Amino acid sequence: MNILILTCGTGGGHNAAARAVEEAALRRGHAVTLMNPYSLCPDGTEESIDKAYIELVQKAPGLFGAAYALGNTYRRLPFRSPLYFANRRVADIMARYLAEHPADAVIMTHLFPAQIFTYLKDHDRPVPKMLFIATDYTCIPFTEECRPDACVIPAESLRDEFMGRGIPGEILAPFGIPVNGAFTAAGTLTGEARQAARREARRRLCLDSRREILIAGGSMGAGHLVTLVRRLNERITPADCHMTVICGSNEALRDELDTVDAPMTLLGRTDNMADYLQACDLYMTKPGGLSTTEAAVARVPLALLPPIPGCETRNRAFFADNGLAVRVDITDEGLDDALSLMADPDAQEAMAARQAALIRPDAAERICRLAEELCGA
Repeated sequence: MNILILTCGTGGGHNAAARAVEEAALRRGHAVTLMNPYSLCPDGTEESIDKAYIELVQKAPGLFGAAYALGNTYRRLPFRSPLYFANRRVADIMARYLAEHPADAVIMTHLFPAQIFTYLKDHDRPVPKMLFIATDYTCIPFTEECRPDACVIPAESLRDEFMGRGIPGEILAPFGIPVNGAFTAAGTLTGEARQAARREARRRLCLDSRREILIAGGSMGAGHLVTLVRRLNERITPADCHMTVICGSNEALRDELDTVDAPMTLLGRTDNMADYLQACDLYMTKPGGLSTTEAAVARVPLALLPPIPGCETRNRAFFADNGLAVRVDITDEGLDDALSLMADPDAQEAMAARQAALIRPDAAERICRLAEELCGA
């Protein structure tokens, strides 16, 4: 089979999910092309979209939340969204690409390419079998406009929400959010094998015997991480705890944290996230759909920081309400809750059991099998 996987650079999670599906598809012997559809545009559209989104989230998260709320309001109207019509030109470019590079199936980890292919389908243009993957624990605005042959959702318990938005129940596939095999491998280990893998991960990362707190703000380094680090630093002792802070692409955040006198290591982007998760005693992160899923698949003690308003609010609620993580505000009480989790093996074990029960580690494989079934392969 020839599989086209489409993503978009508005945050790292969509790309991570796309790479996880690519990994599984290649393992199953398929020919795969992974791309951002806006890279086909000759006028820098890809860079403009990615840059605008990243700057909005880093510098004005409240405005992003307002835009998300506006989308939720607009979706109640009996009209197509502006997003649908904005993709008309890209749809024509994609049609020309498909004519030269036929695909049996297109798998999309972002709403934008799903809108592109829906426009083509609505206008009777030939398209491959379409699979859309929801990468948040909610039905985000305008998902209901799309017309895929299958819509992969993160959990069975979300079926009613998606159907309530008008998405046919027969196309919903509650397979989970696809993650890289390294996270799955970490989560399958138990007992002494898990402890041995943890020791090896700590050795590879040059960590010492102190308890390790891993802190991240997603690929863009969003969230109030400077305040978090300063307040945590008041509650831990350098001899007992060390912090690793992943700043992503946010160089300003890294520079500001570099002025804080604390027992910590600062990183930008890292390809060793699975190792850091396996090595840590506590993971504190904003509730992105991929970052939370990776942590749950790896069975990590998870504390979710205040979200960027919008879909992350729903992600945080899903995880906290189902016992997959604890909510942590950057307050004395909130940080005490996080540090209590790090010190409580029984609470960690109960959380890991809930993660194992509700978060599927094999989503990427199941998505590939579904694509094969749709194509009769």
